[in-house]
Amino acid sequence: MENQEAPVKEGETYEVFIRSVGEKGDGITKVNGFVLFVPEVRKGDYVKIKITKVLTKFGFAKVLEKLEKPVRKSKFMEVNPDEMAEDVEEESKYEETEDFGADFEDDD
Repeated sequence: MENQEAPVKEGETYEVFIRSVGEKGDGITKVNGFVLFVPEVRKGDYVKIKITKVLTKFGFAKVLEKLEKPVRKSKFMEVNPDEMAEDVEEESKYEETEDFGADFEDDD
């Protein structure tokens, strides 16, 4: 088994989301794929942490401060009512018919 160095070091600080809570009640998060246990947090918290101990496969951190969750920008485009009206006018230049496809013969 390779002896890889952890991607975090003691004393470093990070802003992280707590992904889940372990059996003993500590929060679990990842930094660069490295698992960290953080006490006194809940799932979904967004906190600034300081790494306190680094082991080979996981580490520990303490909360420096609880932060406001960043507002994620919607992946959907926002359209105002005026833009919607323009789209409706553009679409209305085509005539709607109920006999769509009636001019094709049945070849079966």
